[in-house]
Amino acid sequence: MAKDRLITPSYCFILAANFLLYFGFWLLIPVLPFYLSEFFQTGNSTIGIVLSCYTVAALCIRPFSGYLLDTFARKPLYLFAYFIFMMMFGGYLIAGSLTLFIIFRIIHGVSFGMVTVGGNTVVIDIMPSSRRGEGLGYYGLTNNTAMSIGPMFGLFLHDAGVTFATIFCYAFGSCILGFLCASLVKTPYKPPVKREPISLDRFILMKGLPAGFSLLLLSIPYGMTTNYVAMYARQIGLNTQTGFFFTFMAVGMAISRIFSGKLVDRGKITQVIIAGLYLVVCSFFLLSACVYLIQWNDTVCNILFFGIALLMGVGFGIMFPAFNTLFVNLAPNNQRGTATSTYLTSWDVGIGIGMLTGGYIAEISTFDKAYLFGACLTVVSALYFKLKVTPHYHKNKLR
Repeated sequence: MAKDRLITPSYCFILAANFLLYFGFWLLIPVLPFYLSEFFQTGNSTIGIVLSCYTVAALCIRPFSGYLLDTFARKPLYLFAYFIFMMMFGGYLIAGSLTLFIIFRIIHGVSFGMVTVGGNTVVIDIMPSSRRGEGLGYYGLTNNTAMSIGPMFGLFLHDAGVTFATIFCYAFGSCILGFLCASLVKTPYKPPVKREPISLDRFILMKGLPAGFSLLLLSIPYGMTTNYVAMYARQIGLNTQTGFFFTFMAVGMAISRIFSGKLVDRGKITQVIIAGLYLVVCSFFLLSACVYLIQWNDTVCNILFFGIALLMGVGFGIMFPAFNTLFVNLAPNNQRGTATSTYLTSWDVGIGIGMLTGGYIAEISTFDKAYLFGACLTVVSALYFKLKVTPHYHKNKLR
């Protein structure tokens, strides 16, 4: 029996749109702490607050974006959010004060919250349900590929003395190309739906809250890593190209995507997530230990630093499509947007907390203590998922 067709022109266009969006996003992630420190002379705790504005704004719009995508035509909303997201890179170019930068950062976060929910929902609409895990795996791989190139490219430009304005222009150009690709995606006709009374479950998938809590705990140390790992390496005296950390992390994610999506399609969702959790727990404890290992042997610490990135990438790469499918499987078809927004909201809450706590702990102590705190949270997440989330999912899943 022939497989349902996954690769179509629209699927390829949305993969390209997602890659280019995330390339612009990841290009700035490791550069912005340096920008805020060098251009506005802000401290670590202030950097954490400013960066978290983006995530808090994305978080605030997530539940409403899911409701809107379930109620109205999805592609126009997706394109509108993509356009606003794109234009905010231009906004950074004219932000001459910290206040104006924060305002643009908040608007950027709102558009990011909408465009990511829209993209995830549209890609589910245009792929066959029998290959959803595999399709979401490849879709997520575009993010991982952007993650492997973007931070490295951004840090390379920064270390080479390229101006911040030029770096912002690169991100802006990437999203212009992405917007053009997004406009070429053809979505299936979505008949008008009956407007149901406004209730909490139209904004948040209540059955997904246990899994959301587990995911939130995981994303706290992840948020610390994506935003502060370059500053952590500098603090402990690790003399290496930290941009390659993101490359190795993305390579690990790419490797895991090859097989994890297919395992998810075979129904092994919770088993895949638990395996990923074990890897992530180990990787964060090792990352926090780098401060001691470098005192023992510089070379070994360098090798281990990138090995941790690879291990972390495999762990998160295994879990991402599995978690996404888990939320979708708990929701009826007319709540796909709500399921996706709940999944991404959980992730965003943790990222925001990670930015705040990482900057705060580094301000009063050191970054290695922040990563040790994050490692402990991954242990709590693993235990909670195994004891609470797994039985809850098997009891309430719809497919």
